[in-house]
Amino acid sequence: MTREELGGTTLYAPHRLGDGLAALAEEPVFAAILAQAGPPRFRRRRNGFATLLHIILEQQVSIDAAAAMHRRLSDTCRPLTPEGFLALDDATLRACGFSRQKMGYARNLAEKVATGSFDFGRLAEADDVAAETALRSLKGIGRWSAEVYLIFALGRADVWPAADLGLQVAVGEQLPLAARPNELELRILGEAWRPWRTVAACLFWQSYLHKRNRTPPVLAAELYA
Repeated sequence: MTREELGGTTLYAPHRLGDGLAALAEEPVFAAILAQAGPPRFRRRRNGFATLLHIILEQQVSIDAAAAMHRRLSDTCRPLTPEGFLALDDATLRACGFSRQKMGYARNLAEKVATGSFDFGRLAEADDVAAETALRSLKGIGRWSAEVYLIFALGRADVWPAADLGLQVAVGEQLPLAARPNELELRILGEAWRPWRTVAACLFWQSYLHKRNRTPPVLAAELYA
């Protein structure tokens, strides 16, 4: 899908979204989501420090709360670079919404990027497995965080973040299931949608937001690709 097909210069996650939508639209569950909620429009994020830092903030909180914290941080630290972030003291980070644990994760990331031991250029060139492994080598980056980064910053088309609560709820509603699937159950279900699992996830997220009359949060402009 080209930028023109997506409307101007806006990019959405993942790469080849249009191809994935065309492939999945033949299934009744996805055809119904498209008819009711429209195609997913989750904006692609930049591959880099600020985006991964934002995903750290998203851990264990709502996407709206994380977006608000990141905006406060961006207003405090301009530009938001690893070196600039490392200059912030605990009180400043607490005022932005950081817990002590997230301070540690974020400072570890900033140090590794600043020293060159973690390179986002190499990450973009790696395949899905290698990229996820590299991300999960960072303190505080687990499977969910790595998968979200693969989807939104690297635009990978076949990632299935089965630990995501919103995805679990949406799949349970749309299939429908007797109960919300847990992570293991959802991973098994997702196998049916290879090689477009990211597109399937985006469709389910779209249905989740539509049912609740919500839209994706607007992030700081510098986060978008």
